[in-house]
Amino acid sequence: MSKLLVTGGLGFIGSNFVRLTLKERPEYEITVIDNMTYAGNPKTLEDIKDSITFVKADITDEKIIDKLVAKNDIIVHFAAESHNDNSLKDPWPFVNTNIIGTFRILEAVRKYEKRLHHISTDEVYGDLELNDSNKFSEKTPYNPSSPYSSTKASSDLLVRAWVRSFGIKATISNCSNNYGPYQHVEKFIPRQVTNILNNEKPKLYGSGENVRDWIHVDDHNSAVHLILDKGKIGETYMIGADGEKSNKEVLALILSFMKRENDFYEQVSDRKGHDLRYAIDAKKIRSELGWKPKYTNFEEGLEATISWYENNRVWWEEDKKTTEIRYEKIEK
Repeated sequence: MSKLLVTGGLGFIGSNFVRLTLKERPEYEITVIDNMTYAGNPKTLEDIKDSITFVKADITDEKIIDKLVAKNDIIVHFAAESHNDNSLKDPWPFVNTNIIGTFRILEAVRKYEKRLHHISTDEVYGDLELNDSNKFSEKTPYNPSSPYSSTKASSDLLVRAWVRSFGIKATISNCSNNYGPYQHVEKFIPRQVTNILNNEKPKLYGSGENVRDWIHVDDHNSAVHLILDKGKIGETYMIGADGEKSNKEVLALILSFMKRENDFYEQVSDRKGHDLRYAIDAKKIRSELGWKPKYTNFEEGLEATISWYENNRVWWEEDKKTTEIRYEKIEK
């Protein structure tokens, strides 16, 4: 049995990765480390807590990371501060977790010669014009726009440097926008959905023309497992499912599925430095590793996600209150 350490396993993508692994990869013995910040809901893994080992700790804690990496065979590094709006208000947690935390993991991986997969984002590439036919690929130069994306770019470059300089066994993936269950209500889709469930108008930044490339979280995580199985050490893989839609289009679908008028939303001031468009070219992982997304119909995946939030109010209601208080200050 291989021992698997998942950092940030209480977060949205990390927790879904743990669930998928338990379901489809019984050969793994799973340890989760999470600092249980505001984005790490303790209820997320409550129903499977007896099937995993959980450690509450910060990934910047050198001694704890050293100990955990030594005990495990594979490390999948999801842990990150990830919300752009928060990074504009206070960049330091992003520098600390995303850069220093990744450094701690890299040093432990180097010391004990373990296998690492580093999870990153398409936001490290900056943005594309709305009418541009190009997409991000593994060869696109980095051009981050925010404190969040710049710290993720920094962590990617650290991984690449440790592969080249020290020969660590690591791979990287950069994914498009994930959606699905257990996503924090500060993020675009769950925020709009939970606003409507609370009989409040959703909020749309600016004109809503900004385009995101959506992928279901289970598709992303299936790709991560394939990289662990077949990926070439030192390589980067883009993970995307050709799901480009503008924020306004996504909101219109949510309003339709939730039986609200198409003008039932409020426009708020645009985010500073708001990236125009993300789009991923996933040819490499498809052709070299044979990966294919399962959730190819965004509308069906979105409707299922809405149903999850409708049926799991107890999971998000407490976080919703504090999130909206925080947004009130940002959106003034």
